[in-house]
Amino acid sequence: MPRFRIGVMVDSFRLPIPQGVRKAKELGADGIQVYVVDGDMRVESLDAARRDAFRRLVRDCGLEISALCGDLGGHGFQLAAENAAKVARSKAIVDLAVDLGVRVVTTHIGVVPADPASETYRNQLLACRELGRYAEPRGVCFAIETGPETATRLRAFLDDVATPGIGVNMDPANLIMVLNDDPVQAVYALKDYIVHTHAKDGVQYRPCDPVAVYAAFAEGGIEGLNIGELFNELPLGQGAVDWDRYLAALEAIGYRGYLTVEREVGADPEADIRTAVEFLRGRV
Repeated sequence: MPRFRIGVMVDSFRLPIPQGVRKAKELGADGIQVYVVDGDMRVESLDAARRDAFRRLVRDCGLEISALCGDLGGHGFQLAAENAAKVARSKAIVDLAVDLGVRVVTTHIGVVPADPASETYRNQLLACRELGRYAEPRGVCFAIETGPETATRLRAFLDDVATPGIGVNMDPANLIMVLNDDPVQAVYALKDYIVHTHAKDGVQYRPCDPVAVYAAFAEGGIEGLNIGELFNELPLGQGAVDWDRYLAALEAIGYRGYLTVEREVGADPEADIRTAVEFLRGRV
């Protein structure tokens, strides 16, 4: 029996969602993740009939939904003035997950500060506690994606949040590209919280400030940072992730969930995703 299941982020195909779901099946995936904040799958646009139709489409393709992507963008949950609206939307995404039979929603919350006494840390903490306490009794876990801070700092934050409704979406490429943090050690540091993973690869060219990087993404000013001179996302197997050690670490901690391929750049995403699925299939 395979150690892990292979998923695909449907939006990575850059196709209409139904075509993307069918393409994931064609490439041999076991499941899909889908973005539900904007576009055709925007949570507020999905009435009961559209939810049922999407659930049937996925089922008829012999797939399952590994997770929803509920990343609201901007500064995550760092700004108190934005959090009431963002938490309300996130709760609506939890309700969508329940309707679709999905147990995981992935998101970014912004860079967790080193100082737990800071206002930003408190804003993130309160938002995540409220969201986790809403999600947990509904059988859903909001999974914070790795990348903006070290795994050890994220672990301390999650211990502080202290609700099973908040977990981790492990993205090894983010850790390498922005922090040059070791994904293998990150797996062990976050072992009690990992509920979903992204299969992505990348390389860091030179050290960078994660606060500046994520602020640039949040504010649409990445051009001024010359991101391509700092790091780059690469096709699976061509970056700095040591996949054999990384997958062995996931197995060692008892993770048996999805490796969901995400390809955010590149001229031919279908070819890159096909290669990624084949790469993983030979290792799971």
